[in-house]
Amino acid sequence: MKKLFRFVFTAGIILFLTANILSCSKQNKETAAGVRLISAAHTQNYVPYGYIDEKGQSDGFEIAVLRALDELLPEYEFRFTATSDEDLFIGLETGRYQLATKGAWSTTERRQKYVFPENPIAASIIGIAFRSSDRDKIHDLDSFAKYSGKLVPISPQSAQYAVVSDYNTKHPDQPIKLVPSDVFIINDAYAWILEGRYDAFFDLKLSFELNVLNEKGPYHSLSSKLAYAPYKGIPTWPLFAKDEKELAAAYDRAVTKLKADGKIAELSIKYFGEDVFSYADKP
Repeated sequence: MKKLFRFVFTAGIILFLTANILSCSKQNKETAAGVRLISAAHTQNYVPYGYIDEKGQSDGFEIAVLRALDELLPEYEFRFTATSDEDLFIGLETGRYQLATKGAWSTTERRQKYVFPENPIAASIIGIAFRSSDRDKIHDLDSFAKYSGKLVPISPQSAQYAVVSDYNTKHPDQPIKLVPSDVFIINDAYAWILEGRYDAFFDLKLSFELNVLNEKGPYHSLSSKLAYAPYKGIPTWPLFAKDEKELAAAYDRAVTKLKADGKIAELSIKYFGEDVFSYADKP
């Protein structure tokens, strides 16, 4: 019995040491290769920025850009996780994720919490939805301001409010009537335009396309009554955890090359149907 015990004990020690040797060998190999695993979080259903496709795989414009970056950064390996907005932010702050994408705009609060690179990853096109019967009078934000400037009220906490406020600062002679208001459902905005209460709604181009132009959109029945004019593209940014300045710098180096090679524009056309950065360059 004692011999059996000694045999089992000795065999266990050998297995333990062997496992540790193999584990250390693997770790040393990974360290020698210089490859660092990066956990990248993204939204689950924000088409076309980041989502899960029909095969259960991470897809979207921002994901495609990060995959292209991965090819240019041999020192990193990106692993993608689709999650909720809440988990995405919490994961960045706790170190579970090193970077995250969600079509995020830049805000003072976010810049205090996360590292922002020098280059955005995409752009969110914003403009006005208005009555299609006014197409001969309204072509852009300037013509709308001259026509009436009666805009559906906007929440003062929203980024859209800041964009319109900035426009008014640059156009003091013909400002848009910017009225602060609490959040309301989007159906109200479209209804108020058609009723003539207001003449335009400051809306995301993507939102207008999904809600109105798309045949399956909830307000597609209004597609013949509403029109849209883009204003400009608001940059969207990848968010890096607070201690990931080096990773953000590597992102900047790689994304600059992708832009120069035309890869970013190519991916934008694939996912958005147009080069969204052409709007972001507008003053």
